Amino acid sequence: SLLYVSQWGATQNEVVRFDLATGAFVDVFTSTGVPNGGGHAWDPDGNLLVSDTHYYRVLIYSPEGELLRTLGGEEGHGPGQFGLVTDTVVDSLGNYYVAEYGEYDRIQKLSPTGEFILQWGGHGSEPGQFMRPQNLAIDDEDRIWVVDACNHRVQVFDTEGQLLDLWGTQGAGLGQLSYPYDLAFDTDGNLYICEFGNHRIQRFTPDGESLGCWGRHGREEGELHNPWSLVLDGDGRVHVLDTYNHRVQRVRM
Repeated sequence: SLLYVSQWGATQNEVVRFDLATGAFVDVFTSTGVPNGGGHAWDPDGNLLVSDTHYYRVLIYSPEGELLRTLGGEEGHGPGQFGLVTDTVVDSLGNYYVAEYGEYDRIQKLSPTGEFILQWGGHGSEPGQFMRPQNLAIDDEDRIWVVDACNHRVQVFDTEGQLLDLWGTQGAGLGQLSYPYDLAFDTDGNLYICEFGNHRIQRFTPDGESLGCWGRHGREEGELHNPWSLVLDGDGRVHVLDTYNHRVQRVRM
């Protein structure tokens, strides 16, 4: 098994593959552009989706790093045009959901062939609006979960963009959030959220009840400095992209 990490470089940006068991470097591939800061996801065919933030597009790779397809690439507010792309997920029917931040703050739904279907959101703090929808997750019922980072909350939608649930308040206490940047489900349906502002990982039930935290601000082992992303492996271990410490940490909560 492999772990895929986007890395910003001085002259180019890359997707680096590491051995999941040992953390050893395997290889690296560079896109035709640069995968600059966006999220990773997998489609039902096992291909890697890289949200290429500052090039307004989604790049779809084979697991070996062959570029298969590009969605978007044109900046704009129109249907099928993109702003600053943060993350992309795919539902059980093969439809794409693409999140954008900046002046866009929306989610667009595209068909399996990349055609625009609908969009929702808009800049703001009202229910259903966003202030940097940083990352997405989709559950077994095709509900789209969004970490609404600068509103310090989680919002849940159906595939038509209808709001189903909303929870979270800003703060450093148990159950509160500070710039939630990523989220992932475990096999029990609980949610792990990476908090960029609180330098920690927090585990929640689906209805927003906190089950505990791990991490604090610092550079020692077990400490984090603005963690950007996380992923769970098949053994339930959490891999945290400890961004400003320039490393990945693996823990079990």
